[in-house]
Amino acid sequence: MPNQAARAELGGFLRMRRESVARSVHGLPPIRGRANGLRREEVAFLSSISVTWYTWLEQGRDINPSRQVLDAIGQTLALSPADQTYLLSLAGFSPGGTAPPGEPPDHVHRLLEAFGRSPAFALDPDWEITAWNRAYAALYPRVRTVPDEDRNLLSLVFTDPSIKLLMPDWEVESRRFVSEFRMQNGARLDDAAVGRLLARLRAKSPEFDRIWDDHTIEGFQTRIRRFDHAVTGEIELEYHRLIPADQPDLNIVVYTPATAAAAAQLDRLGDGQAAT
Repeated sequence: MPNQAARAELGGFLRMRRESVARSVHGLPPIRGRANGLRREEVAFLSSISVTWYTWLEQGRDINPSRQVLDAIGQTLALSPADQTYLLSLAGFSPGGTAPPGEPPDHVHRLLEAFGRSPAFALDPDWEITAWNRAYAALYPRVRTVPDEDRNLLSLVFTDPSIKLLMPDWEVESRRFVSEFRMQNGARLDDAAVGRLLARLRAKSPEFDRIWDDHTIEGFQTRIRRFDHAVTGEIELEYHRLIPADQPDLNIVVYTPATAAAAAQLDRLGDGQAAT
């Protein structure tokens, strides 16, 4: 049975998607000049459920919709596969995550260092950075000095000014991080650690507060990310996430060079660290 926080998240997610779906998808004319947005009664009719039942879902009431009902609503709202997966997870049809693993085992530390000049770090389910290699410390030196309680990837992206300087695509990437975090942890919003993190970020960062209220979700995809570093200048790295077979709650984040030029830049970055 979904918890209260998950039900509230489910309701907000449905409302945002209902208000943004194109009416033309269902052959409906605009309302007061608006091409997007369905009424609740329209969603209910198109999904073959009662208006009351759908309204209760948006209100976060303690009800248990079947997967068939959620699939019908997802089709009505033209949800993407990622959106539908997220909706089902909020309703309790997939695991909502487990407790953070804490300090990773020694072999994870050795794995991180084995990536050599490629920056890499370990990320727990709450997005706490629990270990990193020397290459990552060279790319982002503050990882070594930030207090343990603040060494959270999502928090650092929105509260550390040096991150904004390091990320020329900060506006795009910060929004992407929020969407990925929500996709991974949406069913864990009543977890104490997740709740504290979100409350702290909403209080400290107006940007995060605004983006969080958009209810956007997106699954992780390997992609090219750009960094602007004092030693290398602008560098393009490919962003990967790996999961050790014996540590399924742990993500290994690795940045590999996207080009031969980026490989040479990482070498310079490593040489600069070795000299200090």
